[in-house]
Amino acid sequence: MSPLFSAEQLAQARDVVGAVMLPTPQYKWPLLQSRCGVEVWVKHENHTPTGAFKVRGGLVYMDGLNRSNRMPAGFITATRGNHGQSIPFAASKYGVPVTVVVPEGNSKEKNRAMQAWGAELIVHGQDFDEARFEAERLAVEREFMFAPSFHPDLVRGVATYGLELFEAVSDLDLVYVPIGMGSGVCSLIAVRDLFGLATKIIGVVSSRAPAYALSYEQGAVVQTESANTFADGVACRMPIPQALDIIRTGVARIVRVDDDEVANAMRVLYEDTHSVAEGAGAAALAALLQELEDDRELGNARDLRATVILTGGNVDSEIFAAVLQGKTPR
Repeated sequence: MSPLFSAEQLAQARDVVGAVMLPTPQYKWPLLQSRCGVEVWVKHENHTPTGAFKVRGGLVYMDGLNRSNRMPAGFITATRGNHGQSIPFAASKYGVPVTVVVPEGNSKEKNRAMQAWGAELIVHGQDFDEARFEAERLAVEREFMFAPSFHPDLVRGVATYGLELFEAVSDLDLVYVPIGMGSGVCSLIAVRDLFGLATKIIGVVSSRAPAYALSYEQGAVVQTESANTFADGVACRMPIPQALDIIRTGVARIVRVDDDEVANAMRVLYEDTHSVAEGAGAAALAALLQELEDDRELGNARDLRATVILTGGNVDSEIFAAVLQGKTPR
């Protein structure tokens, strides 16, 4: 498979992202390391201007359209929240309007944040995929550009966090990353391969939204009937074929985590690092904790150097309060 981008293209993406935001930190937290018994780094993508990693992709996506003189009259996209903040945030630089379609019951605080960045918000459908179909229909009707959740420039922009991580921390054995629509995990695979590193990348999905895990195991796109998890950033039921092709050859494995494990990882991140993580943002740590407990994949090797990607911290306050009280949102 040909590389998604060159070193020069990745450097250009870093310049675009760097013009708007500082690199996010990666820290070793002593309480978390004591809990896990291995060296653990947390890549804090909750420290971006929109509180999640997606903003990087939006910036590079818009820059590419502008450079090629293909900026449309408007954008329409679909989201559960973080992509829907990234697109209006980046489009505002060019004065281009954005409409975002979200499913019913979407995060109230993410909805408000999207509107605060200037997006028109439309509620439609029971889940992300139904919202996406409506967004695609509206894009044709309004003659606007549909901004997808997976695109080469989105992946290249998101890859800047992998570039920061691998430059800052050498000899990483494992990186755990949640899989939503695939831009995050695919970007890490691309940067790892570009650097020629031996680091194993472990994808993480919800056991209540296992479409990518099933597709990975069966070698073909497998759709599920539902993706009913409170970790909305990984609530995928229809994998993207291009992303799956990259994932199938690039990850060591995919780990399923349940909602109880995600809620526990959110609590652990708060207790040990005082970081706020949304459900998807805590999924990577949930997977590491699961594998450390059962020892089937990691064995007794306690000299590992691992990273978990805290992909975002955009969780509704009432949900986070319930999690801190020991509950799992349903």
